[in-house]
Amino acid sequence: MRFASLASGSKGNCLVAEADRTRVLIDCGLNLRDTERRLARLGLAPSDIAALLVTHEHGDHSGGVFDFAAAHALPVYLTYGTMTALKAEGKVTEGVKTVIIDGRQAFTVGGMQVIPFTVPHDAREPVQYVLADGDKRLGVLTDIGALTAHVEQTLSGLHALVLECNYDHDMLWNGTYPKWLKQRIAGPFGHLDNADSAKLLAALDCSRLQHLVGAHLSEQNNRPEIARAALAAAIRCEESWISLATQAGGFGWRDLL
Repeated sequence: MRFASLASGSKGNCLVAEADRTRVLIDCGLNLRDTERRLARLGLAPSDIAALLVTHEHGDHSGGVFDFAAAHALPVYLTYGTMTALKAEGKVTEGVKTVIIDGRQAFTVGGMQVIPFTVPHDAREPVQYVLADGDKRLGVLTDIGALTAHVEQTLSGLHALVLECNYDHDMLWNGTYPKWLKQRIAGPFGHLDNADSAKLLAALDCSRLQHLVGAHLSEQNNRPEIARAALAAAIRCEESWISLATQAGGFGWRDLL
């Protein structure tokens, strides 16, 4: 099993994972040509992708989903709430195969097991995902406003984790964003700051963890060195062991052995 990121941040998110010759995209917040170009950078063609898994309807996660799916005849997996929200915004392309998922029920795509889990976020029916190949498990958690016991249980014992470190508390509240936006980001349906991400990590069984990647870092309200230090302290590892996903480049392939 392996995984990589095409991009991570408020301007667009997209992650690719591969297991048993099945490859899926989690979200696609990039435009069609940019998605194709970034896939090629990872050595993949659109025809290598089996499906798109959507977490929620916000544009930085779903903006390119239906364009990419329509262009390459791919199915889209998403919750009923996410589908309803995207339809209301006119972002669903006629003719694209959609599969409505239950946020509490696992399913398979080819040789990959997909385990969605519900999260508190300001969207209609948001989920995040754990992907597995029968042996190794990858967790992706990039949009969540508050920690829950369910999330902790789902992410414990993973072999790899892509974890939101959206903002630094002091940078956000001392920054230039309007008050309403600061409250939304820091609220229970917004995003995790570095300290909350570290708190989550400290509560997990990380004994099998081969890769930890900080993701969805705010370009205005966070700095890579702050996020990396917080995650490293939580699991008592060298800061250099922590990877970070970027908006411009995502991150390259990571193998699970």
